[in-house]
Amino acid sequence: MTIGMGWRVCTRNENENSVNRPALKQEMSKTKIYDQIGNDYALRRQPDPRWVARIHQTLEGYQTLVNVGAGAGSYEPTFMYVVGVEPSHTMIRQRPSSAAPVVCGVAEQLPFADNSFDIALAILTVHHWSNPAKGLAEMRRVSQNQVVVTWDPDIFARQFWLVRDYLPEVLEREAHLATLETVSAHLNPTHIEPLPIPADCTDGFFAAYWQRPHAYLESSVRAAISGLALLDSNIVSSAMERLRSDLSSGNWFAQYAELTQLQEIDLGYRLVVANRG
Repeated sequence: MTIGMGWRVCTRNENENSVNRPALKQEMSKTKIYDQIGNDYALRRQPDPRWVARIHQTLEGYQTLVNVGAGAGSYEPTFMYVVGVEPSHTMIRQRPSSAAPVVCGVAEQLPFADNSFDIALAILTVHHWSNPAKGLAEMRRVSQNQVVVTWDPDIFARQFWLVRDYLPEVLEREAHLATLETVSAHLNPTHIEPLPIPADCTDGFFAAYWQRPHAYLESSVRAAISGLALLDSNIVSSAMERLRSDLSSGNWFAQYAELTQLQEIDLGYRLVVANRG
């Protein structure tokens, strides 16, 4: 695996000013979202062991992997050679010392030669990319196989009570995001499967607390969820007050009593396995 000229592995102590490629700086200026919501990411976004098992199962038999939008290193396997690509130094600083090396970069401009990796991995990140089509094309260029975790917004909107009944504004704000349809259109999927969310999910993404509604009342929880952190704060505050009231009165438990009996639920998250064909 060769890293392109002018690129280098980042350390956890560097900052964005240390990046010296003008093209990269231009792309990174569009990805400030990571620095807005990423301060407690490693604390709130612990990889869920059940998702780890399923994602890693798709990686078995391969030797090299690039993790695009690598963040703090969640879901990176230890049984193969891994390089991360991450634009945010806020996220890079949260990577443990034992984590795989990471390159300061963006999906749209991967600093690797063609066919450098067996697999390119992207976990709940494509929707943040400045140019998803270009980023997905880059994944295909540098790897024979691609594994992506994304979601189906139609299922999400219908099934997830927080969005459907409290924050429908999320749907309007996220209507333009690259989700399952975009990923499927720009890769060559060979397999797409649901990723059910366990009731005690440890990875604090948007729908992780579907059976633990009180968690959404915590500002630190919402801060690690881009769909809430980037929504108008007045809209979120109003919805949280209604949720708080419904929890206090018992109305939430009466309306969603069936959820308390479930061990897991399908809210639209999908594991996409693809190859170049």
